[in-house]
Amino acid sequence: MTDRLAAADLPVRSALPALRAALDSRGAAVLCAPPGTGKTTLVPLVLAGLDGRGPVRKVVVAEPRRMAARAAARRMAWLLGEEVGGRVGFTVRGERRAGPRTVVEVVTTGVLLQRLQRDQELSGTDVVILDECHERHLDADTTAAFLLDVRAALRPELRLVAASATTDAAGWARLLDADVVEAEGVSHPVEVVWAPPPRPVRPPHGMRVDPALLDHVAATVRRALAEREGDVLCFLPGVGEIARVAGMLGGAGRTDAPGIEVLQVHGRAPAATQDAVLAGRGPGDRRRVVLATSVAESSLTVPGVRIVVDGGLAREPRTDHARGLAALATVRASQASARQRAGRAGREAPGAAYRCWPEAEQARLPRYPAPEIAVADLTAFALQAACWGDPEASDLALLDPPPPGAMAAARDTLHALGALDAAGRATPRGAALGRLGVHPRLARALLDGTAEVGARAAAEAVALLSEEPPREYGDDLAAALRRAQRGQDGYAARWRTEARRLERAVRQGRDESRQPAGRPPQEAPALIAALAFPERIAKARNSDTYLMTSGTGAQLDPASPLRNSPWLTIAVADRPVGRADARVRLAAHIDEDTARRAAAPLLVEEDDIRWDSGRRAAIARRITRLGAIELDSTPLRKPDPGALRTARLDALTRDGLASVLHWPAPAAALRERLAFLHHHLGDPWPDVSDAALVQSAADWLPDNPATRPDPKALLTALLPWSTGEAARLDELAPERVEVPTGSRIRIDYADPAQPVLAVKLQELFGLTDTPRIADGRVPLLVHLLSPAGRPAAVTADLKSFWAEGYRSVRAELRGRYPKHPWPEDPATAEPTRRTKAAQDRDLRR
Repeated sequence: MTDRLAAADLPVRSALPALRAALDSRGAAVLCAPPGTGKTTLVPLVLAGLDGRGPVRKVVVAEPRRMAARAAARRMAWLLGEEVGGRVGFTVRGERRAGPRTVVEVVTTGVLLQRLQRDQELSGTDVVILDECHERHLDADTTAAFLLDVRAALRPELRLVAASATTDAAGWARLLDADVVEAEGVSHPVEVVWAPPPRPVRPPHGMRVDPALLDHVAATVRRALAEREGDVLCFLPGVGEIARVAGMLGGAGRTDAPGIEVLQVHGRAPAATQDAVLAGRGPGDRRRVVLATSVAESSLTVPGVRIVVDGGLAREPRTDHARGLAALATVRASQASARQRAGRAGREAPGAAYRCWPEAEQARLPRYPAPEIAVADLTAFALQAACWGDPEASDLALLDPPPPGAMAAARDTLHALGALDAAGRATPRGAALGRLGVHPRLARALLDGTAEVGARAAAEAVALLSEEPPREYGDDLAAALRRAQRGQDGYAARWRTEARRLERAVRQGRDESRQPAGRPPQEAPALIAALAFPERIAKARNSDTYLMTSGTGAQLDPASPLRNSPWLTIAVADRPVGRADARVRLAAHIDEDTARRAAAPLLVEEDDIRWDSGRRAAIARRITRLGAIELDSTPLRKPDPGALRTARLDALTRDGLASVLHWPAPAAALRERLAFLHHHLGDPWPDVSDAALVQSAADWLPDNPATRPDPKALLTALLPWSTGEAARLDELAPERVEVPTGSRIRIDYADPAQPVLAVKLQELFGLTDTPRIADGRVPLLVHLLSPAGRPAAVTADLKSFWAEGYRSVRAELRGRYPKHPWPEDPATAEPTRRTKAAQDRDLRR
């Protein structure tokens, strides 16, 4: 044991006896240890026997991120006084530094998953430590489930440790059937400083973060630098927010925080930047402000940090299964994340955590981050489960079951890729896709695209899609590939490494004598994207809006060089909250022939027979369609009559009666009279409401699709002929009523509950009883009109009106219409349609 390892007085040492006892008795343990206690660096070395106090065992440590895996391996190698690659090594995707002497190997959970699929016994491994299990990454949850299967069925002696600083310890203990071992932390005290914005800020919306919050975070960093000693670690949700705050703190020529060095740490940061952050600063170096995503929450000690500024936000995946679009959403960080972040300030000395939200909101934060299995695209998970032998994932020991809808969508995708058979088991093609270590869609594109453009060109395009290039690469996929090929930045370096790995992987087992189909390599980006995402092949609607084969609209940035392309294959898109169309992030030109070939299963020829409700006419065409995109159509000369009838019935149900029936005035009037009778008398008078007529449409709609239904004939047929009541229609609900002058006034049946008789007041002089219909059951509501035909009064009781209401109406109208008679006693007056002068002339004659 080296002096460094022996001298490493880390708090977790006190928990090691209990951890060993738990592993000896039950083979599994949950280790809860606060940040800085040594759970990530000391525990693996001790369990491997490298402290000289036990047998040497092979230990695999699974970390959620590449950065954490490299850092943990370097720290453990340093404690042993060695370089990485000796007794301590690491393996991440595209990079391996381990050898035959390696006893402790740090890997990412994705690498461990691939290793388990190749060797379910995990031969040669004695202990697996799942570090930072509280983050609930999908790969980590899946790895834990597979390891529990291995322990139960193949290797009960395999030891398993779930380790975290903040986790649902009881839940993990139930899952692993294990004891909880807690390490008492002696981390230094951290003072929490509540630093809410001075004014309310808008909550996060999709990917959007209120700029006012970022301004406040930058101001809080400057405040913390002025109030405290030491370096600052500031948590922000994403790369864009980090770049903005960096600019405010001195980047891009700013000097308002002199004497500091601003570093940006995230998953895409160059390895040199990550190493510089973890190495700390030397004597005389400037103070540092490290702006980081949640990648810095766990497994990493950033030397020199005494201050944490927490913006209080995080990014989580979201999947729109209906549209096949995935995106990241900005959410409030959980209470567990806030504790983990604050703990970074107390790893080496007392520190302070500035929280940029009100203290009152702390209790309303979620306790833990949302498990990725609940919100992410589950296609890769479903393939892993199928290759493992559990297509439904029903027997896997998971803290949270996969959502049924997301699993169904994932299995549909895998069936379309040929990865699953009819029973849901992995096919040989599915197993091959699973071994490539990328999303199944990209794996399919790599295998099939290699036959078209060759292994190298296909691998380069897939590598570009497996880690989305930086925004500054633009939205043209082909141009982004050229930039990566000649680039010297961190992304380009990772892209080259991944492209070489994929090229090696796809060449294994292939017949190298077979030549690709001869497509030029420059077509690879468009072809690969189309093979991976056939539902995102899109045809132009206009210069910058498109319709994808999935049926979703898509919009380019107005400044995109891809504008005016007739066809696109869209590699990366998201759908901002509140918008119907997707936003194109990365796409490529494509021709129609390639679109048809890449999305061949979506290419169909079918008869389109439907009813145009607006024109009340049938449309019958033979169409060729690529998903939702119509490519060609020709009129059908002899459409199927049954299909036409069904189309009309469907339109009635969907759009209502107006989609098929036009109501001329006579038919509309008859319908209102029948509605009145049904309302007041009920059976046998028919219900002629929209709902009733739609429900009975199959009975009255003509069989001949060319025949337009006659609404009046339809209603006449519904009359109660069999009972003889039909003959009483005009008696019970007359079209008109005769008034004392002899005029026949039309009744308005628009309101079936209360028909209206609108008549000039003078024509009713002498009439004391209100007219009634429906065998005298229903009084008409009389609208009494002025000589000009304007409403003067409304009554359903003429006798009362003459006695009480007429006097005030007479007083108002006699001055306005002096030529008309206004007798004092209307109940006994002579009805008239004429003026007083005309009446006098009639008398003189």
